[in-house]
Amino acid sequence: MNPQRMNINQHKKRLPWRTILLLCAIPGIFCLMYLVWSPGKRVLDGRNDLRTNGIWLQHGWLGDDSWFRRYGKDKSLFRNDQKIQALAGLLRSHGVKYVFPHVCPASPNGEIAPVDPVQTERFLDHFGDFAVIPWIGGVFGVHCSPESPQWRTNFVASVVDLLQRHPRLAGVQVNIEPMPNGNPDFLTLLDELRQAMSPGKILSVAAYPPPTRWHPFPEGHWEESYFRKVAQRADQLAPMMYDTAIMLPKLYQHLMSGWTSEILNWSGNTQVLLGIPVYDDFGVGYHFPHVENLQNALLGIHAGLSKYETLPKNYAGVAIYCEWEMDPQEWNYFKKEFAGNT
Repeated sequence: MNPQRMNINQHKKRLPWRTILLLCAIPGIFCLMYLVWSPGKRVLDGRNDLRTNGIWLQHGWLGDDSWFRRYGKDKSLFRNDQKIQALAGLLRSHGVKYVFPHVCPASPNGEIAPVDPVQTERFLDHFGDFAVIPWIGGVFGVHCSPESPQWRTNFVASVVDLLQRHPRLAGVQVNIEPMPNGNPDFLTLLDELRQAMSPGKILSVAAYPPPTRWHPFPEGHWEESYFRKVAQRADQLAPMMYDTAIMLPKLYQHLMSGWTSEILNWSGNTQVLLGIPVYDDFGVGYHFPHVENLQNALLGIHAGLSKYETLPKNYAGVAIYCEWEMDPQEWNYFKKEFAGNT
């Protein structure tokens, strides 16, 4: 046999092994790159904590008797001065100013969920130095029909009635999910609420974050032009920076860093509380607790805020979702990694 042809044949035999080795090396390179990548940032001096943070609270703190009957809840866990006072003390010690008690869902005719009047005043007695902003709304197309003029009329009227009956409430937060990007009826609803609400009352919106390649589901994101339109109509935005379906912690940190600067830049002069997750919904497909959690959210937000020489004027802090899933370990972590042990 021709020696040259033998060398060629031997080279061909060896080639697949080299290809296999190369293919094995490529994932290893990416794994190494991921390991050395640091998209998040730790900030331990409390510089990003303005002591004006927010938190979403569960329904029982203001809800009427029908909610307790429907879900078999114990009223004594909420309608208790000592428990309300303890909650206020806990939140105050962690720099929370804005509290969003759940008052959802609205009825299909537009009326917001009822509250217990005595309990609401009792709660406000203990939360006098907080801004108490009930969280109202519901599921788009089920409880909420902003395209209907009559639904909007009933919704706005019930909001005005709530604020008149309990004037110590600081305002309301509108949370309709999912709210499609570009929906004009939602903008009309915000305009009508602004016109009807008394001057000085806060119109807050649980907003949607910007689009991202990591989560290609448009119903969970607002484009810049629409985000800006919502911001122009609100006094406060609390973008829900979670439910991304991301499975790798550092990708989520990277996303949180980018979202932080995008949201603050898109919000204009409207106050922003960056919404962060602490819940443990397993098996839902759009949330992985080992990724979307307090640690990774704060690492990403710190990295995003570090891009500014001074904190933007519209930045007020973070909004924790949610109070009923925070535990002592998470509160301690929050104090250490965000509040600077103050």
